[in-house]
Amino acid sequence: MPTHNALLYARHVEKRSNQTDEILSELGYDTLLIHSGAPEPYLFDDQHPPFRANAPFSAWVPQPWVPDCLLEIRVGRKPRLWFCQPEDFWHLPPDPPAEWWAGALEIETVTTPQQWRERFEKSRSTAVIGRQRDLGEVLHDRADLNPTRLLARLDELRTCKTAWERECIAQANRVAARAHIAAGAALESGASELEIHLAYLEAAGQDQSELPYNSIVALNEHAAILHYQVRSARRPDRAKAFLIDAGADHCGYAADVTRTWTLPEYSNFDHLIKAVDQAQVNLCNKAIPGTSFVDLHRQAHRAMAGILQQAGLVNMSPDEMLATGVSSYFLPHGLGHFIGVQVHDVAGQVSPSGQALPPPDEFPALRLTRELQPGNVVTIEPGIYFIPMLLDKLRASEFGEKVDWKTIEELLPFGGIRIEDNVLVSETEPVNFTRQAFAELT
Repeated sequence: MPTHNALLYARHVEKRSNQTDEILSELGYDTLLIHSGAPEPYLFDDQHPPFRANAPFSAWVPQPWVPDCLLEIRVGRKPRLWFCQPEDFWHLPPDPPAEWWAGALEIETVTTPQQWRERFEKSRSTAVIGRQRDLGEVLHDRADLNPTRLLARLDELRTCKTAWERECIAQANRVAARAHIAAGAALESGASELEIHLAYLEAAGQDQSELPYNSIVALNEHAAILHYQVRSARRPDRAKAFLIDAGADHCGYAADVTRTWTLPEYSNFDHLIKAVDQAQVNLCNKAIPGTSFVDLHRQAHRAMAGILQQAGLVNMSPDEMLATGVSSYFLPHGLGHFIGVQVHDVAGQVSPSGQALPPPDEFPALRLTRELQPGNVVTIEPGIYFIPMLLDKLRASEFGEKVDWKTIEELLPFGGIRIEDNVLVSETEPVNFTRQAFAELT
């Protein structure tokens, strides 16, 4: 880890400490305890999913795989990490805090969570973030569990990324870009979805449990399933198209990147990919302070509708497609979302003052509905899809006669197109972490 990153982390902790102290004092707390979480087994089982720390913990501590640790934040004091390093021969204990980041916190090493639980049995004016079942004696009549007002204020802090957080997301994108290129090469070799996924993991140097979300690796018509969750081991008879939505992790922060590929002989679909890609770049360039993300989403619909019109697929103007909802048959999801220690990061549908900002009725899937401000990091991910169940509804609607169904039928085996980048809304021009990462590899 380069020295300058250690400095960025120390400044991150200092800034968040000052901000959190102010919030705690305002709300009448002198202590905040944030639990990293604990593995939770499947129902009626002793096995559990891979563990990942709770997001409020990972926003402070750059080690997202450590269970039963506790971050103690007292007003006016240096944050203290109660680091649980069990004496265990069944499992590999976590590595101790690395030197580059440990100095920003006070570290107390314990071997069981009971050791820190006992420490806080009688603490006063305490707010606690975590699950009730994990906290034991820490929860008493003077401790508030997950207080709504405090969580909302802390969530708002996370919407504006510090220099440390921006660097982490940029680095995660570098890992993801490298792995996406490897996935494209695997496609050209005739690999199956599973084989492409394994090539991605190898290039990223991260196991699936370390990635921030379950990768979507979709060949052909599977690309029309927005959250396609299966990775077939069978090689297709003929790979026409490939959509991969896969990220990477750096110190608990996520990259969320999507690319769509096709082979050279499918020029018509390739033209569509290039058109969506160019429109996506244009949208990324509009991610500037003061921009309403709802308006940007509408611009995405106009852009996708323009592509449909120019390709001769729908005989309507872009404004007509948007006004009538026809564009939503081809783009049924939102344009993007906040990203950070969570892939779908917090506070996307509230104003900075805490006012609810629900998505408009015509775009119920939109996760981000507020105006952009410096420090936001968002995904921009427009697409065009050929989803049979939606197209059947369009065919039966009053606008069915406006569609070139013969060409649509020819495009069904390609599934669809999505291009997704991670973009920093800076104080000046947008910073596209994803495009920068790919450019560094060429």
